Amino acid sequence: MKSKKIVTIGGGTGSFTLLSGLKNYQYDITAIVTMADDGGSTGKLRDELGVLPPGDVRQCLVALSDSSEKLRELMNYRFDNGDLKGHNFGNLFLSALEKINGSFSGGIVEAIDILNVKGSVVPVSEDDMRLTIKLNDGHIIVGEKELDDNKQVREIGIHEIRLSKSVRANRRAVKAINEADFIIIGPGDYYGSIVPNLLVSGIRLSIKKAKAKVIFVAPLTNKKGQTSGFAVSDYVSNIEKLIGKNRTDFVVYNSKKPHKNMLRRYEKQEGKNSLVLYNYDNNRKYKIVEGDLLRKEKVVSTIGDALAHTRAFIRHDSNKLARAIALITEYSEYRSFNIL
Repeated sequence: MKSKKIVTIGGGTGSFTLLSGLKNYQYDITAIVTMADDGGSTGKLRDELGVLPPGDVRQCLVALSDSSEKLRELMNYRFDNGDLKGHNFGNLFLSALEKINGSFSGGIVEAIDILNVKGSVVPVSEDDMRLTIKLNDGHIIVGEKELDDNKQVREIGIHEIRLSKSVRANRRAVKAINEADFIIIGPGDYYGSIVPNLLVSGIRLSIKKAKAKVIFVAPLTNKKGQTSGFAVSDYVSNIEKLIGKNRTDFVVYNSKKPHKNMLRRYEKQEGKNSLVLYNYDNNRKYKIVEGDLLRKEKVVSTIGDALAHTRAFIRHDSNKLARAIALITEYSEYRSFNIL
């Protein structure tokens, strides 16, 4: 049988988690990745070398790689001293390939071959993509890194985010969406990894018109000042303001609560009621796939990772999440179902 074509839209740890599980299934995968990142090692390389942000692309390449564990470990290696402190080897590798090939996409094609990647990884745009964040008091701040590093975001809250200037959608990304059977939005940081992709007009218009069914993977937790108090329906309605009303066909939702100690730790950081809850709306058009999607293993931060404080420690399990997607692709005619 012909492999189903799946397009994922996101970035960062969320895309890494999803793709790590999906690569074990016989899918034709294209990962569309945000280019708005400007923090940590990625931000330094972007500013100093004038390259496109490599960090999110690197994570997707590693997730889909069928190379040895040692090579994948090398791509994620982070220097913890000297002039390269904080830099990731994979980020340097991709930046060097961009310089050699004259384009970021050309460098990614080379990396896909070197790393034996199962699928394609496509930057959402090859233009200079930056975020502008408007706070609830009207104050404007610039840069994706401000989402987690600016105290005003947490204290005042976000009114909206926009692109600092219009960027062109990558033609390969648009082509993949047009040909897809399923489009998966998320999981990942809502304002940092998901929404920036949908702010690219060519991407959101392609999703509106595509024949593919749209799957939204609901976040596990909310972020203070960004999505405080959001339920599943809030995420869906906000995304559909960009991709079209009732465009979401499926929502994948975790119904398992984290261990009380982990939840207590997270609430101390992000405030009470920080779990994303499902509010049972009888008027919903999308189908629900719910179950235990939590990762049980403890998340260990990498030495030298300057952004460790921003990374979630309550995460999806790669295999559980991929199984949920597999259920949808095989049994999409059912109204809703649980993951056992």
